[in-house]
Amino acid sequence: MNLDRLLAPRSVAVVGASTRAGSYGNQALANLVEAKFDGPVFGVHPKATEVLGVRCFPTLSDLPEVPDAIVICTPAATVPDLIDEAGRIGVGGAVVVAAGFAEVEHGRELQQQLRDNALKYELPVCGPNGNGLVSVVRRAPLWGDGYNIAPAGAIALISQSGNVAVNAIGTTRALHLHTVVSCGNQAVLDASDYLIAIAELDGVRSVAMYVEAEGDGSRLAEGLAMCAEREIGVVVLKSGRSVLGATAAAAHTGAVAGDASVLRALIEEAGGAWVDDQHELLETAKAMAHGRRKAAKGIAVITCSGGDAAISADEAERLSIPLPALAASTVEQLEPLLPHAASIGNPLDYTSMIWGERERIANIVRVTGSDPSVGQVVAYYDQPQKMDDAATDSWNATLDGILMGANEQTPVIVASTMPDLLPEEMIDRCLDAGVPGVWGLTTGIKVADAMRQPFGDGRRLRDIAAVSGVPDAGEWLAEHEAKELLRNCGVQVPRGGVASNAEELDAVVAELDSPLALKLSSSTLQHKSDLGALELGVTGTAAARVAFERLRGLDGHAHTPVLVEQMASPGVELLVAARRDAVVPALVVGLGGIWVEAVGDVAVIPLPTDQARIERALRSLRGAALLTGGRGKASVDIAAVALLAARVGQLLLDEDLVLIELNPVFAGPSSAVAVDAVMRRALR
Repeated sequence: MNLDRLLAPRSVAVVGASTRAGSYGNQALANLVEAKFDGPVFGVHPKATEVLGVRCFPTLSDLPEVPDAIVICTPAATVPDLIDEAGRIGVGGAVVVAAGFAEVEHGRELQQQLRDNALKYELPVCGPNGNGLVSVVRRAPLWGDGYNIAPAGAIALISQSGNVAVNAIGTTRALHLHTVVSCGNQAVLDASDYLIAIAELDGVRSVAMYVEAEGDGSRLAEGLAMCAEREIGVVVLKSGRSVLGATAAAAHTGAVAGDASVLRALIEEAGGAWVDDQHELLETAKAMAHGRRKAAKGIAVITCSGGDAAISADEAERLSIPLPALAASTVEQLEPLLPHAASIGNPLDYTSMIWGERERIANIVRVTGSDPSVGQVVAYYDQPQKMDDAATDSWNATLDGILMGANEQTPVIVASTMPDLLPEEMIDRCLDAGVPGVWGLTTGIKVADAMRQPFGDGRRLRDIAAVSGVPDAGEWLAEHEAKELLRNCGVQVPRGGVASNAEELDAVVAELDSPLALKLSSSTLQHKSDLGALELGVTGTAAARVAFERLRGLDGHAHTPVLVEQMASPGVELLVAARRDAVVPALVVGLGGIWVEAVGDVAVIPLPTDQARIERALRSLRGAALLTGGRGKASVDIAAVALLAARVGQLLLDEDLVLIELNPVFAGPSSAVAVDAVMRRALR
């Protein structure tokens, strides 16, 4: 489906043009008139011949030319037929602002009719139940709400909330937008469709996305690949907690690595930023559109305030954002530039003693940013709202110095400690110098952290897209069946066998070394400990028979097979899992055992993946010291754990499974053994 004419229309018609102020039809037409849209604009009204100075015609088919885009502002019941008419005459795309569709029970059939008619003609439709979309660069607001005309820029916004888009349009933070999309109900197009199309537009340098539903993971990964290849920054705000389905509820994986965690892993794989609120969404997108990325170990903070330096250090530690110590050579260069009261470090407080000294401040910024461990410099700058001329000159000179200090080797972000201390005209002054100006002390640090991350690998993202797709969940496997699949793909599991009667039990026990573990093995049992369906530390044939009889005596399990295994040597307990029921398939590795949900220390890696990537993820865990030999303990074989996990991820894809959970995996100095296994097939 081609979105070119919808996103960059050369002609527009408003269906339902109205003389009634405040109506969608009146507002949409007024927006186009006030924006001075450079192309033909028509109204469609059954009786009126003119609205707001725009010629009107009775129907779409009566228009003197076929418009690139239409804005439908009529009641919901009329929309499916209008979509059919638009497709039949060759309209390039439609915006539907009316509500009354799938967001309410009685409107679901109506939305399906709309969708069916749009797909029949491959007609892209934005909405329904949304505000529309705006091509700011073409002065084309296909928009049913109030619209503030502002200079165009390089930021695109895709929002599944109309109000997030409305607020972004109305903000005074020098957020120069290129394209804005309010997705509405996404009856025909979802956020991924817009991302793919926007990535191909000239002039876009960043995309801010507010998402509520993840949508098609394959198309999202493709859109992220396109952005990474074009060096378009992507920033994502995800709202709502996923409702875990039956698959996740039956195992631990969904609880510790829910859908939002998998989406975040995909976004970060693409070099995108995952943010916590609307303010951070817009500020990060602004920085990505106007700033420069530089991959390095950390960021440097420069301020004239000891208080700001202390708070920023605390915030960086809280957020696990590195503020590396400055190199000796950097300190040597800074010493003659700083007053005696300054303390050289990171954060760097140059004190107010040199406030207004343009060249000196520029050199401090330049030297600090040239440190080999620094990828971004955050320079705090607050400007009071009311100043006399002398103070204004001093403040201007200080900002000049910060901007002069930014060069090709020194990416700089100017941040105020509070929003109202960096007016929009000052932000524009920063942007003109190629330096992002953002609001907020903590936001400045988080934005800088995002700007030091490299863009993702387009080929890797397309590999993820190729295996994506959420299958329906099918049958569970008994544990002995799951263990056999693991053994066949090279994953180490305890030696063992299955017994259905006393004779088989004796034969299996004779082949194994004590102590033993006996477990009921059935496709209906995922959490055996809850039912008491296992016996551990069993020694000898006689004890094995007693355990066998107890297990077979549990209600409903008189004929359930019993898995008998040698107990594995204890080690660090890990969770290794893989799932295909999220936005993209993902591998989950982390600290496991009975505390997995309480601790929640896991890394999520989109599939497919490899051993080296998994090793890096394991070393990034908060509890990585348990693996690397902290407090005098022997380190585990991280390479063996990573190899096991890589094989689990590949098994998920090769065997058409929807879930694999190994909890625990015992990791020791020379091995990694999957002790327990839960698996579920995709529905065939």
